[in-house]
Amino acid sequence: MPADKTLTNTETRYGLVSRSLHWLVAALIFANVPLGLIASDLPYDTSEALAQKAWLFSLHKTIGVTLFALALLRILWAVAQPHPVPVHPEKRVETFLAAVVHWLLYAALIILPLSGWVEHAALDGFAPILWPFGQGLPFVPKSEALAAIAGATHWLFTKILLVSVALHVLGAMKHALIDRDGILSRMVRGTPAGTPGATGTKVGPALLAALIVIAAGFGAGMLGASRPQAPTATAPSATAPETAPTASGNWQVQEGRLTFALAQMGQSVEGSFAGWTADIDFDQATGTGTVTVQIDTTSLHLAAVTEQAKAPEFFDVAAFPTATFKAEIAPAGESYAATGTLTLRGKEQPVTLPFTLKIDGDTATMTGETRLDRRDYGMGPSYPDEATVGFPVTVKIVLTAKRQP
Repeated sequence: MPADKTLTNTETRYGLVSRSLHWLVAALIFANVPLGLIASDLPYDTSEALAQKAWLFSLHKTIGVTLFALALLRILWAVAQPHPVPVHPEKRVETFLAAVVHWLLYAALIILPLSGWVEHAALDGFAPILWPFGQGLPFVPKSEALAAIAGATHWLFTKILLVSVALHVLGAMKHALIDRDGILSRMVRGTPAGTPGATGTKVGPALLAALIVIAAGFGAGMLGASRPQAPTATAPSATAPETAPTASGNWQVQEGRLTFALAQMGQSVEGSFAGWTADIDFDQATGTGTVTVQIDTTSLHLAAVTEQAKAPEFFDVAAFPTATFKAEIAPAGESYAATGTLTLRGKEQPVTLPFTLKIDGDTATMTGETRLDRRDYGMGPSYPDEATVGFPVTVKIVLTAKRQP
């Protein structure tokens, strides 16, 4: 029997639009779930492996966003169209369970990709979506707490989706192989099935049951995200304020932030160090002085790739837990410059840090920025080009210091 070409639904059949959206969404689900699992299991110990892992995750995210848009369209179309009558209205329990599964499918098709999208938008870093828009979302701040909740929700609704799809497929096979009632053909070719005017399950009870499962999923996601994490995962956010411990010198740092930014897979990623000290001697009259900055590299935080950045390939914090910047301070035009050496990963390189300085009484506010090249410090030797990790690293420091008596 040729497939029905009618676009809209009737009481006994699905139209071409509903059927097309149904099978397109199904194809994307069966492609994207394994893709995400494969990408998660891949190693990233070499540049080639990382590039492959990032590419698969980017593809997974892009398909996920596409799936979200198609699922939303599918649901809106389903709401606007008549739903074909149940073929076995007398089997109330079976009809009720089928309705619950449909509602769970609809919810998972929205919540699963949306939660993944929110997690992506809340973090800087790994694996961009493969089109210019969508890297961020309105009203979604950069927040690791939010990303943790979204990630836990995404994981849980993956399971809800898989169970719902499995039940849906088993039900379809039962109708096709055991009942032979034409329900599967109704979705495949638009073949009529069922008796016009037959009544099915009321929307309220089935929707309520699905909402209970969804609420349990959200609750479990919140609980999972709120559990204490291992110490290596609790570094402060790159956007959180950091306070440097006090050190000697005639100016004592009260608060400050030491951050850096680099390109990963073409996207800017910001990192930070939570632990550092600055020993500052500065003569306001001459504009000269010295500074020694000690950086605890184990306090490094770099969005979703913190552990990778701490590994021997990059900062190697186990072997080199401290980086040191020693410099002479001198006027440079209308601002200043700290010129000296940075010792990082056991390698010493000359560095000049231009900075602005505003002194109000006994309080000084300093803002500086410089650019380094990761290759100068032996970082990322297995990443010889910038396709995955960029060469330049922009370092920024902002601090407030008090003059000591």
